[in-house]
Amino acid sequence: MASVACGRDERARRRSERVGAAGVLAAAALPVVLWHAVIADIARITTSARTSEAVLGWTPWVMMALGVLCAVPVAIDRRRSRGGRFHTAGAGAWTGWGVTLYLLGFGLATQVAQLHSLST
Repeated sequence: MASVACGRDERARRRSERVGAAGVLAAAALPVVLWHAVIADIARITTSARTSEAVLGWTPWVMMALGVLCAVPVAIDRRRSRGGRFHTAGAGAWTGWGVTLYLLGFGLATQVAQLHSLST
């Protein structure tokens, strides 16, 4: 049986999945690239007795990680068959929560990094 060439819609769907996966990976890597020194100092503070500073210091990165993790249900929803038995109406709420958490965490991380630069 000869392989059937993919249609334009199928190629566009695959391309959008690849772009989405690359975007999620970039969103996960960006905070580490931008603020690796700040993250290392917060990890150092975590091992000392100042737990309140450590908890507040980790908050932006936890928010961004949760935002990236919200992409998992979206990806699962995209992979399911549209006519399948377990297909749901969509994952728009997951997308909204993911973007909101990530952007709020990113803004807070920017402020934490600015405070870190003042203290060093």
